[in-house]
Amino acid sequence: MKVTFINPPQTNSKYKFLGVVAPSLGIGYMSAVLEENDIDVDVIDASALDLSYEQIAEEIIKRQPDIVSISALTPTIGVALDSADVVKYAKPDTIVVLGGYHPTFEFASVLEEESVDIVIRGEGEYTMLDLVHAIEEERDLKQVQGLAFHDKDDGSLVVTEDRPIIEDLDELPFPALHLMPMDKYKILNISTNVATVITTRGCPMQCSFCSSAALHGRHLRRRSPENVVDEIEHILNDLDGIDTIAFMDDTFTLNTKFVRDFCAEIKRRNLNFWWGCTSRVDTIDTELLEIMKDAGCITLFFGVESADQTALDKMNKNITVDKTVKAFKAAKEVGIRTIASCVIGMPDDTMENMKRTYDFVMKLDPSYALFSLATPYPGTRFYKESFEKNLIKVKDWSKYTLIEPVLETVECSKEELRSFQKKAFLKFYLRPGYLFRQARMDGAVLVKTIFGVAKQIIKKQTNGNTDYNKKNVIQSGSFGK
Repeated sequence: MKVTFINPPQTNSKYKFLGVVAPSLGIGYMSAVLEENDIDVDVIDASALDLSYEQIAEEIIKRQPDIVSISALTPTIGVALDSADVVKYAKPDTIVVLGGYHPTFEFASVLEEESVDIVIRGEGEYTMLDLVHAIEEERDLKQVQGLAFHDKDDGSLVVTEDRPIIEDLDELPFPALHLMPMDKYKILNISTNVATVITTRGCPMQCSFCSSAALHGRHLRRRSPENVVDEIEHILNDLDGIDTIAFMDDTFTLNTKFVRDFCAEIKRRNLNFWWGCTSRVDTIDTELLEIMKDAGCITLFFGVESADQTALDKMNKNITVDKTVKAFKAAKEVGIRTIASCVIGMPDDTMENMKRTYDFVMKLDPSYALFSLATPYPGTRFYKESFEKNLIKVKDWSKYTLIEPVLETVECSKEELRSFQKKAFLKFYLRPGYLFRQARMDGAVLVKTIFGVAKQIIKKQTNGNTDYNKKNVIQSGSFGK
């Protein structure tokens, strides 16, 4: 049995407009579990390799997989479905599986596509393994937990029992990064020797817009510091040239004891590498930041979201504006770069409080800033409330990129929100003093990249057949036979 994983082209990814192209850890973990069980597996990262649909088809014909599994986020569901069409066109007897955030919550609509045979719901490692074994042994798929598919006999929708979450994350093998084109991954469009690592699943926070907690649950599961550093040591020793680790956790610093033990383990093993992570402003202090910097931390990503305390409370952020100020001040004193991420265009936003949020970010003086448009992703409380209140104005998933408005606020139209976002990005990044400072810190190539990002922000348009009434990519003529 041969399994091929596809990371589809991601022209509409909510990250690629910032020049971020990173290995898929979901695919990496599933591939590693299959390899550990002697199943033939490979990966096609069409996003990193910039493959066309025709090239994807050529790879399928060359590799001849029995099963193809395609991962999808909400803004990339269209290209994932187009990729499924292409797989079926190239090799009609292939069993096509879709998984990831969007298929987990929208499995019924995803399975309306003829090219999709099965959806994996939730964490995919052991579901994928059981699915492969069941297909090999010709067992009834209704006994495999975590699936959705149509019954072959009567066409009814089958949703199997939920698969329990993986409690002991240390039992998982390290992601199979050796199957991926590690030299093709970038940050801010700069080729970099970076690998991604995740130390937790689940999040106990109640942020209304978080799709990660919706998928992995609110029970926080954490790997041991030793296991995480074992993986990093493996990456540094076995993957050529890697010198930077990006932690993909929702909040890496949620448990400060873990952070201290992790940093101590790095120092004990005398490992030298750079790393960055996500954080919350209420989880750090100067002492912890000094420990992190001494262990190689160079960047912290903070969810600032808003300068309006009422708005923060409605998001269930459980932080205060004052704590945000203190956190950025501490990071600056220690000398760690900061990324301030804000959300604009929440339903109750006015032009006045959005301007106040922009002014607040300017006073925080972060190294980088993101001004994301409020986007309700399936599975979140924000999506449920927005849907029930008929606030969603756009039903084209390709627009759910954080840089195209899909909602309107009590005061602002979609056009006004987009205009405000453009101005916020340009005013922040195109300051001569800022550009000079960042050039000194991160190099002239970064300044060039910032101009490139600004250009994309101004003219950003999505591509592909990605709305609810998606046309088949082959029928539309965009696939070269």
